[in-house]
Amino acid sequence: MEQKRAQPLARDAMAYVLAGGRGSRLKELTDRRAKPAVYFGGKTRIIDFALSNALNSGIRRIGVATQYKAHSLIRHLQRGWNFLRPERNESFDILPASQRVSETQWYDGTADAVFQNIDIIEGYEPKYMVILAGDHIYKMDYELMLQQHVDSGADVTVGCLEVPRMEATGFGVMHVDETDQIIDFVEKPVDPPGIPSNPDMALASMGIYVFNTGFLMEELRRDAQTPGSSRDFGKDIIPYIVQHGKAVAHRFADSCVRETPEHEAYWRDVGTMDAYWQANIDLTEILPDLDLYDRSWPIWTYAEIRPPAKFVHNEDGRRGTALSSLVSGDCIISGSELHRSLLFSGVLCRSYSKLNEAVVLPECVIGRHANLSRVVLDRGVKIPAGLVVGQDPELDASRFRRTESGICLITQEMLDREGLIYE
Repeated sequence: MEQKRAQPLARDAMAYVLAGGRGSRLKELTDRRAKPAVYFGGKTRIIDFALSNALNSGIRRIGVATQYKAHSLIRHLQRGWNFLRPERNESFDILPASQRVSETQWYDGTADAVFQNIDIIEGYEPKYMVILAGDHIYKMDYELMLQQHVDSGADVTVGCLEVPRMEATGFGVMHVDETDQIIDFVEKPVDPPGIPSNPDMALASMGIYVFNTGFLMEELRRDAQTPGSSRDFGKDIIPYIVQHGKAVAHRFADSCVRETPEHEAYWRDVGTMDAYWQANIDLTEILPDLDLYDRSWPIWTYAEIRPPAKFVHNEDGRRGTALSSLVSGDCIISGSELHRSLLFSGVLCRSYSKLNEAVVLPECVIGRHANLSRVVLDRGVKIPAGLVVGQDPELDASRFRRTESGICLITQEMLDREGLIYE
């Protein structure tokens, strides 16, 4: 039964973002940065989506646990997320793995990344904990999930996606009853259980959990004393609560922020190069499923003060143009042609060059007469004049990181190794 509330539940909640992931499937793109710090969408980093969801939902206490190659991520958080103020009963804590519990142990799993900071969490006295993964792209109102958690009397509420049953084999899958109470949790099942009302679909875990804080602290302390535990929410904490308490599934479609109910409930794990490229290129559509222009649900980030983008030259074959593309500030399109491409800030495209379905990270330079299709350029890459990528699969694969679907990741180290020097 729903209760009348004096204020949003989010004001009594703390969001705790797990941002220590390696993101190894993104290959060289995560050589120098953690997956949550990877650039996305022209201006933002991946972690900005979980953080913006928390802020837009009304949560004003946020902690971020970092571990793997965290410098780029920490610098971004310090620059872009330092506006929450203690005097307004707000807080923003960056919590690197620092062996606070044991002098021999870093964060050992997702649950351990919370357990090692129990004293910091308890110092803020939040009534609810919203545990979030920092490496997914989506827009979600956590207040609605908090309301379901309280109204259902659950010990834990698990955010879930509805996915085709046979596509759920790579997820943790919830087996639920007619009331969406979880009766079993199966990690990466061969034969995923279907939803009772729709057997062709399965409920896959999003890695989003809501707990009453006191209950979570008890479970973390219990798990820390359990021999053989991997200290992980999905592998240990959630299955234990399913068996010994009350776990409830929250369907993402019920709290997804979208233009209309007919629009897709957009959620992406951009953990592979193909998925990362596709999710960025999707933004060049006229009406993409992910709306970055929604002023009622902005994606907050660190924004440098830069001049506007500039398009110059207007002669046949040397016309600065961009069609179905996103071009960020401080880019100069100097007699270059762009089609279905996404450029971060500070990119220079020199005359006669062509980009087609390209994702270009900040500070890149594209040399004259270069012709690049279906590529991801890492930050600071300088493409030499006349380089062609996307027309000879064998040559591309010998020089760069090429996926089976034909997406090429290009880093400066790859260019240097091949003697492809920008002059």
